[in-house]
Amino acid sequence: MDQTPAAPAPPVVIKKYANRRLYNTGTSSYITLEHLAVMTREGRDFQVFDAKSGEDITHNVLTQIVMDGENGGQTMLPVPFLRQLIAMYGDSMQAMVPHYLEASMAAFAKNQAQFRDSVAGAFGGAAFKPFETLAKQNMAMFQAAADMLTGRAALVAAKPAEPAADELEALKAQMAALQAQLAKLSK
Repeated sequence: MDQTPAAPAPPVVIKKYANRRLYNTGTSSYITLEHLAVMTREGRDFQVFDAKSGEDITHNVLTQIVMDGENGGQTMLPVPFLRQLIAMYGDSMQAMVPHYLEASMAAFAKNQAQFRDSVAGAFGGAAFKPFETLAKQNMAMFQAAADMLTGRAALVAAKPAEPAADELEALKAQMAALQAQLAKLSK
């Protein structure tokens, strides 16, 4: 059975009209820049064309989305970076900047995915066992206190059960393993 990888979906074609409205030809509906931002975050590829001239204006529209995000209080581009970027226009190295930024963002995305995977691995399953045990003990103590306050407890106050020595050692070992994983992630 031949399992060739599926060809990537062609980009969604968006037409921008003179009245500044955007038309998604894939869904036959008018959309906003926010819709395009969501499509971008979802990894959907699209191209924007001027409806009258047919010119590809994807770059301009993406830049507008970034500017709207920056103006909308979601500032991500620090002022020194913007100054350096502006200074590169007309510089002899200008042609290299897009490739450098693209490679830097790809590396950042890869590192971000690795970090997320590491955190998910570090905090999955057994790593939460010590906290689960402590939560159960705290809940038992809270329940005992509530029983005493409501008069449901016996006249003789029962001391909350203390964990056995082997349970404490197991908790200490799990905490040490968790600290080691966190130390590894912070490097």
